[in-house]
Amino acid sequence: MTSATTRDSEVTVRPGPGRPRDEALDEQIIEVTLALIDADEEVTVSRIVSRSGISKAALYRRWPSLTTLIAAALDFGRVVPPTIPTDGDLREAVLAAMFGVQTEGADYSELRLRQRIRLVMADRTLQKAYWASHVARRRAPMESALRVGIERGILRADLDVEACFDAMAGAAYYQTVVRGDSFDNPETMMRLHAAFEVLWRGMLT
Repeated sequence: MTSATTRDSEVTVRPGPGRPRDEALDEQIIEVTLALIDADEEVTVSRIVSRSGISKAALYRRWPSLTTLIAAALDFGRVVPPTIPTDGDLREAVLAAMFGVQTEGADYSELRLRQRIRLVMADRTLQKAYWASHVARRRAPMESALRVGIERGILRADLDVEACFDAMAGAAYYQTVVRGDSFDNPETMMRLHAAFEVLWRGMLT
């Protein structure tokens, strides 16, 4: 793929008159966008319109730019994690949220994860858009749980919860992005649990 986006004059769009969103059209546009990504083709508005049969006006009403559409497509199949229970053993609750049963949809495979990483690393604008519209909101339950831990006196009062989340999530990304390992590998999970224990001890009061 030469680029995830095109020049600003093509991708910057203005929303039309307000109309109710059609979720079926939204999904159709997303599927076409993903098909282009999977085929390693440049994603452009004209190609999406041609292959989906959706008008440019319909596309423009849904996403303010091609970059935000690609970000939405790359996130398709992912979900916002549920609230982490904080009234019991906080360590066990945080550990389960990080490495327990995965909440991703069936459509979000390891291949999609690798495609996402490849595209956002090649396009800083896309990376920032993906962070702002999707990644940041999925961090909220964990960061909220850590703040409750501070309030309960379990975690250090001077704790930087964003940095702690980065460290925990970073250990997981390192396994797939750098080491090329899978979360299905027991040795991978052992390393992640060991890293978590080190981090948790440093977070405690």
